Amino acid sequence: MSTSPKILLVKLSSLGDVLHNLPIVWDLRARLPDAQIDWVVEEGYVHLLEPLLSRDGFRGIDRIIPFGLRRWKKNIFKLATWKEFFAFKNALQVCTYDVLIETQGLLKSAIVCSLAKKSSDVVVAGLANATEFSGYEPLSRSFYNQPVRVPKRCHAVDRSRWVMCSALDLPLLERSDAPEFYPKAFVKNIPSAVIQGLKVPFILCFHSTAREAKRWSNDDWITLGKDLSARGYQVVFPWGSAKEKSVSMSLAEQIPGALVPPSFSIEEAFSVIAGAALTVGVDTGLTHLAAVLDKLTVEIYCDSPRWKTEGYWSDRICNVGDIQNPASVQEVLGASLKLLDQA
Repeated sequence: MSTSPKILLVKLSSLGDVLHNLPIVWDLRARLPDAQIDWVVEEGYVHLLEPLLSRDGFRGIDRIIPFGLRRWKKNIFKLATWKEFFAFKNALQVCTYDVLIETQGLLKSAIVCSLAKKSSDVVVAGLANATEFSGYEPLSRSFYNQPVRVPKRCHAVDRSRWVMCSALDLPLLERSDAPEFYPKAFVKNIPSAVIQGLKVPFILCFHSTAREAKRWSNDDWITLGKDLSARGYQVVFPWGSAKEKSVSMSLAEQIPGALVPPSFSIEEAFSVIAGAALTVGVDTGLTHLAAVLDKLTVEIYCDSPRWKTEGYWSDRICNVGDIQNPASVQEVLGASLKLLDQA
């Protein structure tokens, strides 16, 4: 293989999945510094990748190719939708790729691979099997010429690294090779958010998640919030939908000084998280964002396996609870105070 291959990463969504795929950018850069690395991602998650764009001598991702499938499906019969789709296809085929690395194992991702322009000896690597508690569509395997079998119990970061190492015939990276997510200079220079009513020090509490069973109980959030408030911290309950806002309001009303901020975007989330003394959250994308930014983070697992997404790369992250075994308030409080003592 050339020392400067053209590589396409395909990881479309969702927030946490995209974040846990970031380390393979740096894994590739360390081994193939002159490679071209492009990434196809759902348009809603482009902001997660922008800090990695190559610029001014810095090498990360060379090109982000936005994919609007979620929006297109809602307007499938509109001419504008098809124009956008063909514009996406044209952007995808601007160059000829030598290696495609698809780490999602879904048909939509595999179809993106099929649309890409490829060299004659291209390697198209993707998952050969499902991992526990993750989505997988077996038909996607037929789109790869290098299906990669991974352990059934495999952390999201490790799974991406399995596929990447196989695609490039590299030795498998071990857990001791701590993953890098964002450039240190970027993390260091994220400005703190300016939100009306926000007081320092504050603690972010991400109580919302797409699946109800993954939530920690409201009573536990209230008990935790009252204790943290009594210690001088403002407790902040973000939200992303009308239903989540209603829950945030209900929680905040029972905790002295608590705040329900205005809704914020993924782009704005960087600054909100950067300014927090601590982030406490369930197994959801914004909690994982705090962890990959190496901010003090307590991850609460209630109905998802801890081994799948836990932040194992830093002593600034505490993981508590596990599938069908939610952490107690005392466990979460103890983890929170342990991390705050580091500050």
